[in-house]
Amino acid sequence: MSSSISPSAELDAVVVGAGFAGIYQLYSLRRIGMSVRVLEAGAGIGGTWFWNRYPGARCDVESLDYSYSFSDELQQEWDWTERYATQPEILRYINHVADRFDLWRDIQVDTRVASAHFDEAAGRWNVVTEKGERFSARYCIMATGCLSIPQAPKFPGLDSFKGRWHHSADWPTEGVNFKGLRVGLIGTGSSGVQMAPIIAETARQLTVFQRTANFSVPSQNEPLSPEVLAEVKRHYGERRARALETATGHFLIANDKSAMEVSEEERRTEFEFRWRGAGGGFRMLRAFNDLLLNKQSNEAAADFVRGKIRSIVHDPATAALLCPKSDLPFGTKRLCVDTDYYETFNRPNVSLVDVKADPIVEATPGGLRTGSREYPLDMIVLATGFDAMTGALSSIDVRGRGGASLRDKWEHGPRTYLGLAVAGFPNMFILAGPGSPSVLSNMVHSIELHVDWLTACLQQLRASGKSVIEADKAAEDQWVVHVNEIADKTLYPTANSWYMGANIPGKPRVFMPYVAGVPAYRKIVNEVAAKGYEGFATA
Repeated sequence: MSSSISPSAELDAVVVGAGFAGIYQLYSLRRIGMSVRVLEAGAGIGGTWFWNRYPGARCDVESLDYSYSFSDELQQEWDWTERYATQPEILRYINHVADRFDLWRDIQVDTRVASAHFDEAAGRWNVVTEKGERFSARYCIMATGCLSIPQAPKFPGLDSFKGRWHHSADWPTEGVNFKGLRVGLIGTGSSGVQMAPIIAETARQLTVFQRTANFSVPSQNEPLSPEVLAEVKRHYGERRARALETATGHFLIANDKSAMEVSEEERRTEFEFRWRGAGGGFRMLRAFNDLLLNKQSNEAAADFVRGKIRSIVHDPATAALLCPKSDLPFGTKRLCVDTDYYETFNRPNVSLVDVKADPIVEATPGGLRTGSREYPLDMIVLATGFDAMTGALSSIDVRGRGGASLRDKWEHGPRTYLGLAVAGFPNMFILAGPGSPSVLSNMVHSIELHVDWLTACLQQLRASGKSVIEADKAAEDQWVVHVNEIADKTLYPTANSWYMGANIPGKPRVFMPYVAGVPAYRKIVNEVAAKGYEGFATA
């Protein structure tokens, strides 16, 4: 393919990634008359929901909230089948959105971006794909996602393994048959927790290799009846409005009391209500208003969940391994939301290995070897997570003014202004990036907030006759300090979590999401816009 830029590739905007963010950004920029091309590495759209096809994959935010709100017609016509949608259903939904709004003609799949360089003289971004195709755009919008670059396995010998191995974030499209196999599952984050019960149903033996126990709560998932759907749709506007005022961008009944101002009996009743009666899931984090602020309150929640684990898992030694230690405050790592995860360890064909005490040394032709023994396996499943928040951007050679590299700038941790822009990288924006509520919120809500804000910004920029906008370094520095000051008031930074980059060896330990909540964040970005995009320079 020619390396020259074709006339059709001279665009107002290139959007990198066709997940929920990229799809809505395309729709929004089209509405204001901009020419747009969306470049997607995968063979289809959907972002994380395209890649994460593993058995049991489903969203941990309720489907009625994890969906677009920009079109009432869309939300009225689409019928979700379950409270927590599965990956195939979410993928059908986003493909329906692309069909319904005629978005496909501006989406290019199987197109992985290799580099994006800012041409200062022209005031444009030159974007080059791995196949050598070139695009020139006034604006470069990174909709690359927070959980899109898998963490590669680190132990030696995998190539010698005679069975098959799969990563949860790059699952075969044809599926995997576990029937009669000895399966080793490495990793007990959300992917591992969702997969384990499904694998155990048909595998001859499932061995779960756990490094660190995490907290998981039951989803209390259920089908959505026609009556429930009809009632929600009658009041969808009210539901969305309530969500706007919640910290996470989706409505969960919240208790405004401290766990320490009530009796032990009242605490237990509230936790029990959240575990069962209120419907499980992230509602546990809203049981009291200080679970992520007060160590004593947090420990009360942690003790409650540990008690549940011990009551569910029959073998005391296994239950003890599944109980998170006291150095992991409840909810400071991504809370897992499961269906029968702990119950799975009561099956005779399921065992648990503590690889913190007995680390995996290598893969062998016949299985996995730890320091003390070898485990014979026919298949290895890697649920080892992602290079979260920054991995996708770091995989692209992004260069701003003076050829400055984004990788170099972020060598000691990501730096953004509002989680949207980076000083020294004019006309480049990040959707739901580090420094915004992002993964601590309903991602679809945060995506819509960013896209709406950015679209209005670009529309106003065009109306004023300007074509370049760039974050000020001073504003960026102040925002980074603010993000960390807010995080330090919580218990989040005390955990070695992917929020901190702790799951990637050598990655700087910086707390990446903005924890003050969606309403506080929305107020800030709206004030920035109202003050003529304060903290940005335009030309």
